Amino acid sequence: MQAPLVRLLPLLSLFLTAGWVGLSFALQRRQRTQIWGDLLLGFSWSWLAGSIYWGWLRWEPPIHLPVEAICLPLALWCLTQNRWKVGSLFYLGSLFGTAVTDIYFYVVDLMPSWRQLMQVEPTLATPILQNALAQVQTPWGIAWAVVLVGVLLIVGTLPLRSRQLHWWAFSGAVLSTIFVDSLFWLAARVA
Repeated sequence: MQAPLVRLLPLLSLFLTAGWVGLSFALQRRQRTQIWGDLLLGFSWSWLAGSIYWGWLRWEPPIHLPVEAICLPLALWCLTQNRWKVGSLFYLGSLFGTAVTDIYFYVVDLMPSWRQLMQVEPTLATPILQNALAQVQTPWGIAWAVVLVGVLLIVGTLPLRSRQLHWWAFSGAVLSTIFVDSLFWLAARVA
């Protein structure tokens, strides 16, 4: 939902962060919805970072991870204070998944394709996506995909042994990286 919105209306996407945070605090006031509010707070941090990066800086891959990590100090502070653990670990899981995806883009040399995609209209993206897909389908690209999916699976499933919801939020965020990245791969194949 955020991807097309932030590309067309980046300021609206950025301002929606305040709405997510407000809804988060409203949900946290009620015992029945407190966990959902906590989770939504961590989501809002990811939303904020995504709005900033994808709205104005998307053609600069080297700063993707630093911008996505804009709320990292806040998440770590919350964990040290034993507050908003579900949201903080959801955010950290999302950030970890983003880091793994970025590593893949660097190792398989997809950064030039990323830059090109961010500078063309969506209607002109097909050749760029097909070129990137060709790099992904090399033995090097496949080997790294297997390694990094393995890392995501291990890091994403180990916390599921815990009965604590904050670790499940972390796992969900990490494992959803596989799903989201698969959607991008599918989009490139269909293009």
